[in-house]
Amino acid sequence: MPNEGSYEAALKRSNEIQADIQAGNVSKYTMLTGDRPTGRLHLGHYFGTIRERVRLQEAGVNTNIIIADYQVITDRDTTEHIQDNVYNMVMDYLACGIDPRKTMIFTHSAVPAENQLMLPFLSLVTEAEMERNPTVKAEQEASGHALTGLLLTYPVHQACDILFCKGNIVPVGRDQLPHIEITAKIAHRFNARYGKVFPDVAGLLTSTPLIPGLDGRNMSKSYGNAITISMTEQETAKLIKKSKTDSERNITFDPENRPGVSALLTTAGICTGRDP
Repeated sequence: MPNEGSYEAALKRSNEIQADIQAGNVSKYTMLTGDRPTGRLHLGHYFGTIRERVRLQEAGVNTNIIIADYQVITDRDTTEHIQDNVYNMVMDYLACGIDPRKTMIFTHSAVPAENQLMLPFLSLVTEAEMERNPTVKAEQEASGHALTGLLLTYPVHQACDILFCKGNIVPVGRDQLPHIEITAKIAHRFNARYGKVFPDVAGLLTSTPLIPGLDGRNMSKSYGNAITISMTEQETAKLIKKSKTDSERNITFDPENRPGVSALLTTAGICTGRDP
């Protein structure tokens, strides 16, 4: 998690960009974001960044989404079902409002040249900088894997994704800001060493807080605590009824003392209609 100083600076920059986009100055912005095809997208994805992707798309920003199929093996031992997962991910995007006539959707494997940026980019970061990245540590904890070289360099590969498209804005939650910070460092150092090639990169901070999963932890496919976008109304209701809850009459957001389903429903703006 970024410290308060860096977060406040990132929030200020994000607000400035949002105001500029709202004023109609969209031509100078290119958005790149994406997901790993490790399973169906869930409510955390939707409220976290997908709504923002659709908004930017409709505002006329140059929007790009990468399906990071090469990154599946970052913390998983198999590539089974990747093809189906890519297909289902595209279906989820379309269902959420991503329009392929306005947004470019592509996979790592379709553009091998993008991954060649890893070599020069790795020369621009130190081991200590990569080890300090809190989201790498969180992914390692969630997967139970050892800290492999691929997991350690995961943020650098993400920098390849963003900078390959000359992306300069990335919709993120606060927990993903460290990835944006290391991407910005890589772009700055590359430009200083080889000449101006890449743009300055900023995170567009979403207003949605971290979406808790059904067990109170951050909603994640790795934790198995997610409500997927593709679930039917009945499947969603069944999961919620089985999840951890409490005996208080009101649904309020209290992630520390009541981290279960009440936090999830309040954060996502879902009303249960349950009698007290």
